[in-house]
This record gives sequence, structure tokens and C-alpha cells, in this order.
Amino acid sequence: MTSSRRPLAGTPSLLRAINDRAALELLLAEGPLSRTQIGARTGLSKPTASQLLARLEESGLVIVVGTSAGGPGPNAQLYQVNPAAGYVAGLDVTAAAVRVAVADITGTTLAEYEVSTRGWAAAETIAKVAEAVAETAGRAGLTVTMLRRVVIGIGGALDPVTRRLRYATHLPGWHSPRLIGELEDALGVPVSIENDVNLAALAEQTHGVAQDSEDFVLLWVGEGIGAAIIIGGRLHRGFTGGAGEVGYMPLPGAPIVHDVRRKNSGGFQELAGAPAVRALARQHGITAPTAADAVAAAVETPDAGAAFLTEFAGRLALGLAAIVSVVDPQLLILAGAVPRAGGEPLRALVEEALAELAIPRPVIRSSSIAGAPILRGALERALAAVRDDVFSTH
Repeated sequence: MTSSRRPLAGTPSLLRAINDRAALELLLAEGPLSRTQIGARTGLSKPTASQLLARLEESGLVIVVGTSAGGPGPNAQLYQVNPAAGYVAGLDVTAAAVRVAVADITGTTLAEYEVSTRGWAAAETIAKVAEAVAETAGRAGLTVTMLRRVVIGIGGALDPVTRRLRYATHLPGWHSPRLIGELEDALGVPVSIENDVNLAALAEQTHGVAQDSEDFVLLWVGEGIGAAIIIGGRLHRGFTGGAGEVGYMPLPGAPIVHDVRRKNSGGFQELAGAPAVRALARQHGITAPTAADAVAAAVETPDAGAAFLTEFAGRLALGLAAIVSVVDPQLLILAGAVPRAGGEPLRALVEEALAELAIPRPVIRSSSIAGAPILRGALERALAAVRDDVFSTH
């Protein structure tokens, strides 16, 4: 039996909304463009492009920023997305500090600010975070109320059922069952929390080496070890939000950690986390205050340094072999302070060691996001949400 219902045609308002969104995304990607350029790239007629720009200008979403020059005929007005159409904040939270950045809707960072968490009492964490966001907004010439969204990157994961932060016993003050609500009450702005390594992967997916990869894993090695898993272009969080918490993964050669929740550690962490890296470096005669410093020193140290890097790369490859055997990604990204310190020598050694341990042979690349990838990912997550809101409801 065939249905008598006819497919619904796109309404004029829907088509206008689609065209407006396409033009705004184009302006974000390519910068100031003329009406003719927008029409040519979107396939819209000149009258339609003119009407579209008039609508967007009237709604405050685009502004004229100058005129073209050098071509035949009169100069054409150039349009860009209005930076003041929306503002966001991103946070990178660690046990040592909270780093905040504020950006406008074009993605331009307006201000950054970092505050040490040393001496913070757990009960004052929310208020201190709100103060840090307000300080950063003020440095950008804004108030907190002008922000449309705040995204916080943190070394843990929110349980989707209990809404409690898991895998984060090292972060006192972040474990209230009303954590999101308390943050939103303090800031007066919608807030979301995301695992920090997931945000680093988002930064790579948007601006880095993973732009052309639908399936990849980012391994983050700093004080701790974590991973982000992207499948079919989408982040895989797992049933409880804990996908990628590979530091807890048992591995051969690593001490078997029982009661991992209480000890907040596991096999991969015991084998290749920062304390293990420093201990391994000392065995090879390299002493440094941090794991990243030890790896950097090894790169510059013949013989002993090469032996240390080879052994450390083998440990990383052991954990990666377990991951790729399950996920079989197209790409592996080494990120965090420790791989950054090891650079190409460490990357090449990991690639060589992994080839001996696993049948899948993903491409292995170093992170290409300079500066603070977690903070960049937090801003990108916030910008995506705000653009959806602003561009769809004007």
C-alpha cells in the first residue's frame, strides 16, 4: 500500500534559513567577501544574495568591513561575520591551575588568563572559577553576562546518569552532584564540561592533523595518560563517559593495580605516566624535574638518551597496540607535553615499536596544535554551540 502523503516542500523561511547559514559559514571560513563572491560560492543569484546580506546586516550578524579594490568597475563592499554577535569562554582545569580564554564568534581569542589553584579550598572552587572567568572577560572588554556559553575541559568525565565527575579524584571541589547547576548559578551562563583529552582531539579535528581523518585516536601523555577516540567523525564517549581512560588499562610488564578507583591509577599509567618516565630516565642517568624535561634532555643526549627513548617508546607502543587492536583507527596522534618534548625522534620510535606489536598500521603523527590544545578545543566546542544557536534563530 502506498502512502497518499506528499513530501513536504521546503518553505520559503526554511530555504532562507539554509541560505543564511551557508553564507555565514562561508564568511567564517574565508573571511571578508563581496556580494558577488558570496553569490558565486553559494550558487545564489545576485538579487537573492543581496536580500540575504540585507537580512544578516539588519540582524547584526554581518558587518561591512571595507571595499574591494583593484578590479574592473566600482569597488564592492566586503562583508564579514560580526564578531560581537556572540562571545564564549573556554577553560582548561588541572590540579595546578585554571586557564581561561575568551573568544568572539569568529573564533578570535580576545583574552587569556591563568590562575594557580594552590591554596584553594574545595568549598571555594566554584567561586574562584567564576572569578577567573570574570577576570578574563574583563580583560577582553566584556562582562560575564555577555558570554553565551562556557565550556570547561577537565581531566575526568561526567557520568551521564549521576552527573558526577568520575576519574578525577585529583581535583577537589569538582565532585558535587549539582556541579553544572552550581557553575551556571555562579556564572549566569550556560556551562558544559568535557574531558580535556576529548577537547584536544576536537582541536586536531578542526584545525590540526586530523582534519581529513574520520577515525583516529589521540593519545595524551602528560602527568597522566588518556585517549580520545573518534569513530566516523564523532567522539566516542562510552556508556558512562569513560571511553579513552586508558591510563587504567592493565598492561603486561606493568604493576597490577587493584582497587583502581581508590588509587586513581592503572597499568598504562604505572608504565608510562610521568612518575614512571622520570624513574626510567634516572635508570639511564638522566635526571630532570618533569617527565617532559627528561624526554627533552634525552633527545639531546647521545647513547643513554637514545636507549631511554627507545625503552619509553616501547612502553607507549605496548599501550597503543591494545588500543589499535580494538579500534583499528586510520590515524594515531601523540599529544601532550611529553610527546611534544620528544618530537620526531620519539614519534618515529613509537611507530617502529608499534609495527612489531600490532597488525593494524595506522599513520602516527605528532600533534600540530601549538600552545594550549585543550583550551583551543574548549573554545571550539563553545563556538559550535553558540553558532548553532545564533545562526539558526536570527
